[in-house]
Amino acid sequence: MKHLLSTADLSREEAIAILDIAEEMRETGTRQVKKLPALRGRTVVNLFFEDSTRTRISFEAAAKRLSADVINFSAKGSSVSKGESLKDTAQTLLAIGADAVVIRHPDSGAPARLAATDWIGLPIVNAGDGTHEHPTQALLDAFTLRRQLALREGVSPLGRGLDGLKIAIVGDILHSRVARSNLWLLNTLGASVTMVAPPTLLPVGASAWPCKISYSLDAVIESGVDAVMMLRVQGERMRAAFFPNPREYSRYWGLDDTRLKALEAKGHDTLILHPGPMNRGLEISSAAADSPASMVLEQVTNGVAVRMASLYMLLSGDLI
Repeated sequence: MKHLLSTADLSREEAIAILDIAEEMRETGTRQVKKLPALRGRTVVNLFFEDSTRTRISFEAAAKRLSADVINFSAKGSSVSKGESLKDTAQTLLAIGADAVVIRHPDSGAPARLAATDWIGLPIVNAGDGTHEHPTQALLDAFTLRRQLALREGVSPLGRGLDGLKIAIVGDILHSRVARSNLWLLNTLGASVTMVAPPTLLPVGASAWPCKISYSLDAVIESGVDAVMMLRVQGERMRAAFFPNPREYSRYWGLDDTRLKALEAKGHDTLILHPGPMNRGLEISSAAADSPASMVLEQVTNGVAVRMASLYMLLSGDLI
């Protein structure tokens, strides 16, 4: 593999290899000097055509911890606003000496287009494209789940998948690239997935996906799950009324205080994940977001390690 565009492209062995390298990378974050010389002399460009906080900063921190030089590109205030094409922007980056491009784009397929052409011939990392995929988010979610499971069992996470885990992905599935990437990766690693959403927020054809579909979060909680992954309601992508109002959505599909207590009452140690940013009071309550079961901040920490592993394996040529 020359690129990281989709979790559907990863075999189980490749996914576990990335997670195992990320375990080693995570240890560097506990050192006094949090740097490795692995990518010294390399230049990584963060090419972001959409706003981002966690992903952009995480990729920047990851590249810098590997001693790479980083160029942050934002479409706002650049020649893109004057009509410059993706091809011309990419070739400009090549001309200034980029070695890898991390791209976030509002159009599904833009990273794949950049990788498939002969425009630049550099490793491409998809940092989120439209409603298509966000592979490093899925990898950090899997890393977090695997690590927590290993800690509970008192064993090493290295070499392990997520076999037998039951994961619920809840909320705005229709507009979520995170949901799609997680679905493919979790299945590859051996977990079973249930998508929970109102019918209006499920994509056409979701019934053919390798997962269960449920319209009731309460029923899924009652059945018992190892983790619930709450998704942000992406109002900026909605051009129609997908549910009556925020209160109605929260009542039926939000992880509120009542459902948090139901999870705790199951005695199942269910983990709570959220890719962020969170709409507190809508898809998740503050009590749930800040509970001991919440992995939200752990996900951010793990994101740097996973992105370090991804950049290292692509630029060092070690990704199979």
